[in-house]
Amino acid sequence: MASLDTGDGGGHKKGPGVKKAKKLSTRVDMTPMVDLGFLLITFFIFTSTMSSPTTMDLNMPKDTEKKEEETKVKMSGALTIMVGRDNNIFYYEGELTNENASQAFKSSTLTDIRDVIIKKKKEVESRYVTDAACEAKARQEGKNPNDCRQKDFFVLIKPTEEANYKDVIDLLDEMTINKVARYALLEPFDTEKDLINASQGGAPAAAAPAAQ
Repeated sequence: MASLDTGDGGGHKKGPGVKKAKKLSTRVDMTPMVDLGFLLITFFIFTSTMSSPTTMDLNMPKDTEKKEEETKVKMSGALTIMVGRDNNIFYYEGELTNENASQAFKSSTLTDIRDVIIKKKKEVESRYVTDAACEAKARQEGKNPNDCRQKDFFVLIKPTEEANYKDVIDLLDEMTINKVARYALLEPFDTEKDLINASQGGAPAAAAPAAQ
């Protein structure tokens, strides 16, 4: 708040008919402004909400040697994506067996794999039968009940030792972009490595992949 000090401070000229000149001084009182600043800071401290950390749900397989305790995946809804060297992407749907290996094992690119994910997701969702328990659990946990439509959809991401970090991160981003609720990072099986190496011109593939 500003105030004017109108003190008479005295003039130099004296004598009859000479008016004394008034000295004016301006003094700004900053106290109310400082008080207002602290009030605003206090207000925003108590009314603002802390940003919650954004994390990514990543499923990892159970570390167990007991078959019955392993994470079970419904093979009809499984999509396995493998990352090779030089941005090579390979995938197959369901289970890889000796009989279907030549047809099921396919190559792709980071650009085209999105269409594969979307197609598989729609296929699984089209088979969804209303599961009230799943939807109730999702609501209780604050999740979207529509995620239950893809409860049988599971993407297995298997980077090889030659895969680069960027490709794996790009694949994880695809999970977020396509709203895939369940996916996991795994190591590829030996038979899958053989098929990848054969496709990339590396070591010859195994005679035939064993059922996993």
